[in-house]
Amino acid sequence: MTRVETLYISAAINRNSQAADIARSSQICFASQNLLSLWEISELDAGGVSETLQGHQAEVNCVKFMRDGNLIASGDQHGVLQIRTKTPGSGWRIVITKQAHDKKPITSLATYGDIVVTGSSDATVKVWKLQENGESKAEHILCHMQTIQTQRKYPLDIQIAGFPGTLCLFLAIATTGRDVAIWTGTETQFTLSASLSGHEDWIKSLAFTQSRSFPPQLTLASGSQDGTIRLWSIDQIAAPCQSAVGDSIFDKFEAALSDLPEGEDGGKQMSTKRHVTAVRSSLHSLDYFAIAFDALLIGHEAGVTSLSWQFNQSDHPTLLSSSVDSSLIIWSATSLSNSSERERDSSLWISQQRFGDVGGQRFGGFTGAIWARNGSEILGCGWNGGWRRWRSIPGNNDNINIWNEVGAITGHQGVVKTIAWAPKGDYLLSTGLDQTTRIHSPCRGPSSSGIVSWHEIARPQVHGYDVVGAEFLSPLRFVSIADEKVARVFDAPRNFVTMVNSLGMTQIPVNPESRPVGANVPPLGLSNKAANEDESQLDTKAPSHGRYPFESELASATLWPETEKIFGHGYELVSVASSHSGSLVVTSCKSSTAEHAMLRVYDVGSWQLMGQPLMGHKLTVTRIVFSPNDDLLLTVSRDRTWRLFRLASDKSGFSPLSSCKAHERIVWDCAWMCEPSNRPMFATASRDKTVKIWQPTDDSLSNWTSVVTLSFEEAVTAVDFSPVLSDGRRRLAVGLENGRILLYSSQADNVHDCKPDITLDARLMHVSTVNRIAWRPSEEKGPVQQLATCSNDGTIKVMMVHLDFH
Repeated sequence: MTRVETLYISAAINRNSQAADIARSSQICFASQNLLSLWEISELDAGGVSETLQGHQAEVNCVKFMRDGNLIASGDQHGVLQIRTKTPGSGWRIVITKQAHDKKPITSLATYGDIVVTGSSDATVKVWKLQENGESKAEHILCHMQTIQTQRKYPLDIQIAGFPGTLCLFLAIATTGRDVAIWTGTETQFTLSASLSGHEDWIKSLAFTQSRSFPPQLTLASGSQDGTIRLWSIDQIAAPCQSAVGDSIFDKFEAALSDLPEGEDGGKQMSTKRHVTAVRSSLHSLDYFAIAFDALLIGHEAGVTSLSWQFNQSDHPTLLSSSVDSSLIIWSATSLSNSSERERDSSLWISQQRFGDVGGQRFGGFTGAIWARNGSEILGCGWNGGWRRWRSIPGNNDNINIWNEVGAITGHQGVVKTIAWAPKGDYLLSTGLDQTTRIHSPCRGPSSSGIVSWHEIARPQVHGYDVVGAEFLSPLRFVSIADEKVARVFDAPRNFVTMVNSLGMTQIPVNPESRPVGANVPPLGLSNKAANEDESQLDTKAPSHGRYPFESELASATLWPETEKIFGHGYELVSVASSHSGSLVVTSCKSSTAEHAMLRVYDVGSWQLMGQPLMGHKLTVTRIVFSPNDDLLLTVSRDRTWRLFRLASDKSGFSPLSSCKAHERIVWDCAWMCEPSNRPMFATASRDKTVKIWQPTDDSLSNWTSVVTLSFEEAVTAVDFSPVLSDGRRRLAVGLENGRILLYSSQADNVHDCKPDITLDARLMHVSTVNRIAWRPSEEKGPVQQLATCSNDGTIKVMMVHLDFH
């Protein structure tokens, strides 16, 4: 029986500080558009995204683990809260889908035990409790406990913690204001107890931690767009006695300080007010707590986006912060003195380590950061959707660790439009609406492990327009098109050739010394300029020998020089194709008239137009494909037709050969059968929910008929044929608008035998339109083949297809 397994998933994290969480087992779950992606952190750096979880119908904003990693809670842009449970053998499944907020995004999410707290842009915070229901078929139910109004301010972060040794819970809410609201209570109801002031801008992040010393203490960290972090201590106290003076005088004093003109108070406002609150822990008893400002941490040059306390920390806690200034900082408290056994050690908070620099995270900085592997690793996620990862090793001083950057995962931040294999299938090229072109390849791990895993190895083009297509001309040259009127040609630099050869998966037989070292993008420019002399011209040093590049290196050190520009169309380009020989390039542009729905064919040797533009279509040409021997050119269009053009015997140009109104709706894709023959065949895929296979009726190839029509439940957006394999059958891969992928097979000499082979498991499929599907070129014709797909859901998948030859 045919089965499919995933080799590689490329997925970016959403731009939200709460879009990722980590379980104690070091499994990371992060939001990637509408999906949840699972990443198992391993010491060998060989792992990537292992699985994507479907279910949300809108972009996911928040993710939290519950019950020691056995449950996952997530909230999306439509206000839907989902909870998943992990069951042995069947993986993750959704047990609760709740419209927590009425069509407003869930902007923040917190969990504590079985308590779930959601915050939304409808200016409410809702408290829920997860309960098991053994009487009904549902295993879990979510009960609404309380709704908290945030007075027309959007909750940006929520954290909840229990005070050690008591039943009292503290709920901290950060909003689009300058104060942190502290609500206290038990599992049933919370009441407003304090408002912590001091920040000068919106508060974006909160984090609680418990001390491991006696007496117990909670510490709350708050990070703001003003670039500062404030620490607040929460201590349990005895019942306070009534004071004749009361707190009113202190309140007036604090207000007077805050009213000072700018510059007269010496800098940031330092509130020393102690907030005393009582929490009813039982029917007849109250617990009293004091909340006071403890420390001000200044080190970031821009807004703080996330805060995270270290797991299994010592008596002196350690805090990790991220910022839009492209930095991560580890803060730690150092002891100054011991005044008495009863009094807590005085401490000074210092910046112990700073991470982050130029490169992929420069624009937008870090959106979040988390600890991993019991504090031995930290991970930061950037604005462009990539991760950066550092691992610590003990230094010469026992109190100081050395942090080294190691491999992480990357992905397109948005829709992935196209993929294209290198001529021999050595690596995969992808383009996306995040304005980048990327190359993905299998890489061999260190010699001690030898594990082969997929990674992004280059980002040849970081553009100023959405990149909508690309095709290889040779293993070291490709042409790309973007939402502009120009096609651009790129040649691989020396650094890329050296790196690919060192990764151990393939060898490129060229002399790298004859190539430019790398490329740079001039300020305000769109063209990559070659760096011909040495690496000092590069923004970032090239990756070390024998490893794939890190996120910080991909956006600058792996650029390819742009060698040619191709002009001619009057509107933005839509489709591009290259001949199998790499000698011809064909382009088409957006069009609503026959005048602009033309094809322009270019000779790669001279980059001049070959022959006259090819006319015939009336609307935008959506796909262009050369036949296996490059003699025929097939095009499909929004005008619902396909057209064939034949290359002249003297190679001077193409001329019209045949055409047909093939479908009732837009034709999105087409593909030739891979083997050249006297009777070639091709398939077309349309929005009318059909795939048709076409065959010529005579040797002139001027008349064609549909010999097979396959019908589907959704519009068909992508097709591709595999070569004839050793079992004498070829496979047809079909991608649908809803993300489903299906495989069909037929005898090599009888396409009428085309029948379903397998429909991929829902966990392997995309959740949005499949934009391109492509079999990996290979000389092996055995039962194991590889298939690559890309989608509007922002992911690229490379799958291993184990075919049944019996």
